[in-house]
Amino acid sequence: MPEIPLLPYQQITAALAREFAETAVERDISGGTPKAERDALRRSGLLSLSIPQQYGGQGLNWSQILDTVRTFAKVDSSIAHVYGFHHLLLATVRLFSRPDQWEPWLEQTARKNWFWGNALNPLDTRTVVRKLDGWYEFSGKKSFCSGSADSEMLVASGVDESSGKLLIAAVPTSRAGITLNYDWNNMGQRQTDSGSALFEKVRVEATELLLDPGPLSTPFSSLRPLLAQLIFVHLFLGLGEGALEQSRHYTLNESRPWFRSGAEQANQDPYTLLHYGEFFVGLESVRLLARNAAELFDAAWSRGEALDAQQRGQVAVAIAAAKVASTRVGLDVSSRFFETTGARATHGALRLDRFWRNLRTQTLHDPVDYKLKELGDWALNGEIPSPSFYS
Repeated sequence: MPEIPLLPYQQITAALAREFAETAVERDISGGTPKAERDALRRSGLLSLSIPQQYGGQGLNWSQILDTVRTFAKVDSSIAHVYGFHHLLLATVRLFSRPDQWEPWLEQTARKNWFWGNALNPLDTRTVVRKLDGWYEFSGKKSFCSGSADSEMLVASGVDESSGKLLIAAVPTSRAGITLNYDWNNMGQRQTDSGSALFEKVRVEATELLLDPGPLSTPFSSLRPLLAQLIFVHLFLGLGEGALEQSRHYTLNESRPWFRSGAEQANQDPYTLLHYGEFFVGLESVRLLARNAAELFDAAWSRGEALDAQQRGQVAVAIAAAKVASTRVGLDVSSRFFETTGARATHGALRLDRFWRNLRTQTLHDPVDYKLKELGDWALNGEIPSPSFYS
């Protein structure tokens, strides 16, 4: 069959992925902010993929956008993470705020190539919000602020000191009183800048708070955590596929058959073939689950405020299933592919362990045990998952 020609955005994504791959190992060692790569994304126009055309964007659906996340994740999951979260945060302001708020933000993002960073993390309640005369003051610390460095805008959260209610705001990253602490030094996802941020009497205007409809207040606004989970699914799938591509290249070009195999080449070793068969089945199952979940999400997104709780719940089930599968298969492939490459593939300069390290770091974001419990409740009792910030 003839190959289907790539669309312009796909060509740009593929070209950038090849460019990022050239320095992925070096940057995995160094950590820190991937400044050059983020600037390349700014120049590419890909930061506007999720912005509707009437606001200056390209108006792609989520299935298309998620495929670009997956493409980047194959070679550089840190870039895929901050890029995917950029689109998640644009969706956040769209879902949580009024049109007179989110429309200008989307227009300026498309026109100025803004990058959005995350300082939301609702489980970290150390940031307190005080209501003053016509404005609000954010003070405290926030952890896991992925993509906050080198961003133009932040989505941040704090706890109202009077009511205990979670409040979310969109503010310029350069706002006085915001300090980004470059303290992210984990074993994986080493260039996501997921360290901490400090808010010292940061002034937030009432028009910068996302109150109407606010988080999780309607089935449509409750799509936000599902999109976050779907981004992780494509991140994990891309990592698994990238690990397999690296393994295949090494097996075909460097590996030797085990002396008892009777094979002349590693790609003829019967147990090597068995492993690759298992890897293919696992990743193919995730690909199908991810595609189904993304298509259901697109349909739910297109319904807008007409989306009901049952429809939202069905999307949640599909995404939870894909999340569990992508976690398990990704970790399996990225760890077990060494059984097809041999001891020399563990050479430190190759950094082939980075796929497992990145997956293990990011898959701990929220335990899949709870996803399985939700799926069990659905399978046994017909109960759809209840909306929360993590499902």
